[in-house]
Amino acid sequence: MRSLWLVAGVLLVAACSGSDTSASETTNTTSSPPTTSVATTTLPAATTTAPPTTTSTPTTTTTTTTTTTTTTTQPPPELLGVELALHAAIDRPLAIAAPRGDTRLFVAQREGTIEIVTDDGEIQEEPFLDLSDRVWANGIEQGLLGLAFHPEYAENGRLFVYFTDENNDTRLAEYTVGTDPAFADAESYRELLLFDQPTERHNGGMLEFGPDGFLYVSVGDGGDGGHNGQKSDTLFGTILRIDVDGGEPYLAPPDNPFVAGGGAPEVWGYGLRNPWRFSIDHETGLMYIADVGQQDWEEINVVALDAGGANFGWAYREGSRCFSSPECEETETVLPVVEYGHQEGCSVTGGYVYRGSAIPEVAGTYFYSDWCSGWIRSFRYDNGTAVDLEEWTALQPGQVNTFGVDGFGELYIGTWSGEVWKLVPVRAES
Repeated sequence: MRSLWLVAGVLLVAACSGSDTSASETTNTTSSPPTTSVATTTLPAATTTAPPTTTSTPTTTTTTTTTTTTTTTQPPPELLGVELALHAAIDRPLAIAAPRGDTRLFVAQREGTIEIVTDDGEIQEEPFLDLSDRVWANGIEQGLLGLAFHPEYAENGRLFVYFTDENNDTRLAEYTVGTDPAFADAESYRELLLFDQPTERHNGGMLEFGPDGFLYVSVGDGGDGGHNGQKSDTLFGTILRIDVDGGEPYLAPPDNPFVAGGGAPEVWGYGLRNPWRFSIDHETGLMYIADVGQQDWEEINVVALDAGGANFGWAYREGSRCFSSPECEETETVLPVVEYGHQEGCSVTGGYVYRGSAIPEVAGTYFYSDWCSGWIRSFRYDNGTAVDLEEWTALQPGQVNTFGVDGFGELYIGTWSGEVWKLVPVRAES
């Protein structure tokens, strides 16, 4: 695995990484270096005038001039590296999202508020939505865990949240925006699902809409010792796929793998322990699932959205290795494309494939982290294989709770110590 670092915040060098981080270590938050503002240079437009065209009649002469304008845009200056710019300070950010094309960033805070951060890093004085009277955040895996905006939010104002309640159960609910777009209507609460959790751990909590318009929901196995993992007829240890625009309160899409039987109709994939964070690359139709391991291995799975019914192996397997049953060799499961042992970390935090416009050089690269070790790593997925594996040693945000993207695909990182960082380029002087 290669490592990337910056020399004096300018030079990006690749070399082999030669050390592992102990799972028992906790990385402290590191302040980001000064950010570099880069403007794309556009050359002045060149104007070409065609020769006059003359049309004659016995009484009138008319001259028509046609003008063609050609605009040439230079590529951005050379990319020297990337860095993290502090975008906002918000206590315990657990989910970061934005409606498509919206310049605001919405940050779900563990205790139960959703804060709005403007594109220049200012935090709105009052929360967009305050659920603190509904949210229970006593355990480390509890709180306001997930946030997603409907693909047509600009028209219908619908958003969805996933949180733990005072009974240690988890709920999936819908709200709508109020008459003032700066605030959701707190009275518009509509419950879609209630999960009677067996313990306070392994709650999952990621929400994201796919390009098919359906809402995908990650649900952990409930901390039941792995008994739920291989059960497709339970909602625990799964990724769900539901149609929030059909039925009351929702509809299981007719092409879900178990609609006709063999499992719960909402289930899209199963055999997961605690898929705390997954993401969908809308350009390729692939889902990246980071599943937190138990004893020795953390894993990232990549699977196409049209591959519903996939079994990701838990608890027969942890990563690619047999764990609780010798039957794992006879059971068809999806194997991870990336896994790492607990000598390098303890709890994978899944991220996103970068699809923003600020750093086109890393387009198609998937970024992820580990909550204990705090490093940032990446890879590209190519025909079933993880390639271009990197560790970005200059990026040291601390304990990473979550990743998120804004309305234009730019990448953000939220940390346990209360920072929201933005991934930005460092470029040569133009």
